[in-house]
Formats: sequence, C-alpha cells, structure tokens
Amino acid sequence: MPSIVTLTMNPTLDKSAVVHRVVANQKLRCRPPRREPGGGGINVSRAIRRLGGESMAVYPSGGPTGRVLEELLDQESLQHQPVPIAGWTRENLTVLEETGDQQYRFNMPGPRLEEAEWKRCLDQLAAFDPPPAFIVASGSLPQGVPMDFYTRLTRELEGRIVVDTSGDTLRAAVREGVYLVKPNMRELGQLAGEKIQDEAHQEQVAKEIVAQGQAEAVVVSLGAAGALLVSRELTQRFRAPTVPIESKIGAGDSMVAGIVWGLAEEKSLGEAVRFGVAAGAAAVMTPGTELCRREDTERLYQQMRSE
Repeated sequence: MPSIVTLTMNPTLDKSAVVHRVVANQKLRCRPPRREPGGGGINVSRAIRRLGGESMAVYPSGGPTGRVLEELLDQESLQHQPVPIAGWTRENLTVLEETGDQQYRFNMPGPRLEEAEWKRCLDQLAAFDPPPAFIVASGSLPQGVPMDFYTRLTRELEGRIVVDTSGDTLRAAVREGVYLVKPNMRELGQLAGEKIQDEAHQEQVAKEIVAQGQAEAVVVSLGAAGALLVSRELTQRFRAPTVPIESKIGAGDSMVAGIVWGLAEEKSLGEAVRFGVAAGAAAVMTPGTELCRREDTERLYQQMRSE
C-alpha cells in the first residue's frame, strides 16, 4: 500500500487539440486530439509517478468516459481505485490556437453524485490497511457532494490531509483543521475574506490560519515568484527558478506532488516545499497539459539549493 493516496471527486477526461485559428461561426479543422487523465488528485498521482514515486488514486468513475479514463491510467501503470457511479465522468476541452498562440480551456461540470456514491468514496479511503501517511484531496466537488466533504475526511480518516481546492470548498475544508493547504493568492484572499495587499499581508494571513488551527502548514503558491511557507516553526520564501515557459497547465498539481512526495521521502517540510517549487517550475517547461519531468525537477531543485 503506497504511503500517499490522492482523492479526486471530480475527475475528467482531458481532450486537447490544435487549430490554426479560432474563428466564430466556422468549422475549425483540428489536428488529431490528445486524450489524458485529468482532475486535481489524479494529476498529483501522475506527477508523483513521473518523479519516481508511487501513490494510489481514488476517484468516482462512470459511463464510457469513465472507462476511457481508467484505461488511460492503466496505460500509465498508475495504481488507481475507481469508485463506480451512475453518471458519466466529465470531459474537458483545451484548444491551442497556432497563429495567436492562445489557449482556450472549456471545463465541463461533473456528474451529480448520489449520497451513497460519495459515501462509497469515503468508505474506500477508510478501508486501506494500513492507512496512508498522506491523503491529498485536490480539485472541485461535483454536484450532490456536500460542501463540507473535505472536512469529513479530517474527522473520519487517519493520515495527514493535504487540501488543494478553492472557494467555499476551501473555506469549509480548513474549519476542522488539515495538515497542509496550498492556496494561490486569490484563494488566500478567499480564506482571509479580503484582497491580499502585499508580502507582509500574505504572511499575516498565513500565520493566522496556522494560529487558528486551520492548517499545520500553509504553502502559498505565488506563480513565477515561487512560494511562501508558513508553519508554527517556519516562515520561508522560495524563489522559483527562471525557466522557459511552454504551458502553465499542471504546475500547481506538480507542485503539490513534489511537496507530498518530498515529505514521504522524509525531507524536512522546508526542503519538501523547495522540491515542490522545482516540480512546479519543471511543469511550466513542458507543452500543453504535460506534467513535470523528473530530470528537470531534480536539476532545478539542486540549482535552488545551491543559490
């Protein structure tokens, strides 16, 4: 049993294609589409696999799209446990315009889950023996799943809970207290109930979250500026290495993967966050929806340690 389990309540079959130019009211001839597994926790598991680690991905799956998603995960030799549902797993579409180098992302809503279905997801997590050291709950919640679903994880499960979500779901998740939360600047403002003004304000809000017992550690994703880590023992900023930008898709999931895999490999919290920032930067170097590569991550991590 891997020490890391990821949970994706709203997984997706990601489809991407390239078109010469996006023009309204015309048939657009696309290149052959590419299909990949998607959704926060699934992408974290995929990135952990790329970094040389192992995890177990748990997710609801239904319909023909769910079967394709499962087949794609099998092709990647990823350990995964689908939880059957009646609805169809959603599809997302990303279109890259060659002429303008613009990216258009169409995210679909997920299927509605019945109470028995989302409870089976909790039951699946509770059934692991021994319990995982880390449970990564990442992504949005589909229709039918209660807003406090991530809070129930903390109440009902062993293991350190890592949460990466947004909005009301994020605010509900931290009420019970989690191990680590990874908001970006907008999400940090959602937790604070106000717009974040400057670096001092970032640190103040993150320290309040820790002091109130909402999280043992807060890692604020700052994009090209890197990340801010706040825990009871540590306040530290990590500057992101400068890299050529191909696509920013997958950077956040790769960052979470790097942090959790670093912790599972017994890195200190600070070094695990540094490794996560390196993984996020490595993902930016890859095209389309591709995630971080191990060799890039290791190189950037060593570069960051030497600076």
